[in-house]
Amino acid sequence: MTEGHTITIERSTRRVRAVHGGQVLAESERPLVLRETGCPVRYYLPAEDVRLDLLTPSDTHTYCPFKGTASYWSLPDAADLVWAYPDPKPDVADIKEHLCFYEVEVL
Repeated sequence: MTEGHTITIERSTRRVRAVHGGQVLAESERPLVLRETGCPVRYYLPAEDVRLDLLTPSDTHTYCPFKGTASYWSLPDAADLVWAYPDPKPDVADIKEHLCFYEVEVL
């Protein structure tokens, strides 16, 4: 990490649910909580807890100097709603095989 920029990842037992248009896209009781300087708290959910059958891979990719290259998934009415880092940088290796949604409910 660069000076003044930190990322922490911790396991949580809080139940987290991602819903769009009334449909549950993911629900997990084992999310990872990622806190990054200057960014909102994000919940990364294990791929097994995400309804990947409802999502379509997107052509979008973005690069973060701290986490690596992100891949995205969409719904017909919501482009790039979900992202993941298939090959994250070593400092954030725990988020591998986890997906993140822009908005989740923490129950």
